[in-house]
This record gives sequence, C-alpha cells and structure tokens, in this order.
Amino acid sequence: MRIWWQSFVDLEQSEDYRERLTAYLREIAEPSTEVVVAGISPPVRGFGRLAELRCATVAVGNALEAADQGYDAFAFGHFQDSGLYEARSAVDIPVVGLGESTLHWAAQLGRHLALVSIDPVFDRFHLEQADRYGLGSRIASVTGIGAAVEDFAPAFAGDSVAYAALLDRFRRLVEPLVEHGADVIVPAGALPALLFADERGFTVCGAPVVNSVAVALKQTEAAVRLRQLTGVGPSRGPSFAAAPSEAIEDFRRLLREGRRR
Repeated sequence: MRIWWQSFVDLEQSEDYRERLTAYLREIAEPSTEVVVAGISPPVRGFGRLAELRCATVAVGNALEAADQGYDAFAFGHFQDSGLYEARSAVDIPVVGLGESTLHWAAQLGRHLALVSIDPVFDRFHLEQADRYGLGSRIASVTGIGAAVEDFAPAFAGDSVAYAALLDRFRRLVEPLVEHGADVIVPAGALPALLFADERGFTVCGAPVVNSVAVALKQTEAAVRLRQLTGVGPSRGPSFAAAPSEAIEDFRRLLREGRRR
C-alpha cells in the first residue's frame, strides 16, 4: 500500500527531522507499505488559528492530489488535525489524523490523559480536539513545553546533550501531572513523539508516554486493510457527507488561482 504522510513542517528547512521521520516510518511500516512524506512551505508558524487554517487548506488540497495519484490512504502528521474532517469528506481513501488516532489509543491505555503541547498557544486547541472526539472528560490536563520547531533540530541532528536536555525538560514537566492524577502522557505533536521514539517502554512515574507517530501509521495501515476486508468507509451521512463535485472544483480553483475579485 502507498500512504501519503502530510507533515506541517517545511521539510527542506528541517532536513534532520525529515530524514529521521522518513527513516522511522520506513522502519516501522509493514514490508508492503510505502510511506511518502510531504511538507508544507511555509510551514505552520506564527502559531494560531489563522496559520492552522492556511496549512489545513494546503493539506486538503494534497489529500485530493493523493487520491488522484492512487494512494491508498492519507495521514495527517500534525497533531492538531487541521483540515481532517474536510479531507475525509473530500476523498474516498482512508484519512487518518495523528491527534484523533492517538487520543483514542491513549484512552485505551488509561482513564486520565495529560497532553503536552509544543507551545502553550495550542492548549485550548487540544481541549477543543478532545471534546470533538468525545474525550473531553478524559483530559486531566494540557500544558505546553514552550518549544519551537528549531529547538528540536540539534537533537534530531544527533546532539546527545541537546537530546538529554529536552528529555529532562519533558520529564520535569510531566511528573507533577502524574502526581495530580494523569495516568497516560500524550506528547501532542509529531516532533516530540518522534524525538522520544527510541525510548522503548517510555514511562514517567509509571504513566506510559504514547508515540503518536507509530500510532498514526499503524492506524492508517489498519484502515486500509479493513477497507479492503469489509468495504466499509466513513459515514457519508451528516458527519462526513461527500463533498459535491462543484465544491471540490471550487476548492481546487481556489488553490490554483487564489483569491479573485
């Protein structure tokens, strides 16, 4: 199967991350799975709702492109899942969100989830996400590590000191959350999930730390296999009604031509 993995990072600017992500996805994928990683330029920056909307628009356009090119599935590699529902309504191939799949998996590992976002600006976003996915009551806390994409670069480049500092920073941030009742820790982003991916059996004070990158890829592979086995896809009722052809063409025109008076 072929999977389009949509990162919201500029992969040319973040070469070490791209190499690590590509290698890791290849390492954990089934032998018959090919994962193609795509980025967005400029990446999500100036964190906030407008940046998420812009990147979501690009991502939905790429989901349409993936379907046109014969990909078997489209995976959002961005925890906020911006554009997830819109993409799911636009194409017939499975569309999986990093955030949605991770939160539902985490909810099977424990009752009270603590989310650690890259930046505190996303705290409210993640609470809204959890409500949207029916898990709002399971969120014990959301806190931001206060890091930019660039802060992870030295660790991805192999700087062991930088890696140890980020790991220690993460542990110190999470320990009080566990003490106050969280029993599963979710790094709310592909960057920290990938950074700590080699910490096999990773726990903090007994609370498992979920690897969202691994969860999302395996969920995507499973979605393709289940579609092949059962023929069942997402609801085309009110939740994910298929976008009319006119809406898809208007969307494609917006991407091609931009805003016109």
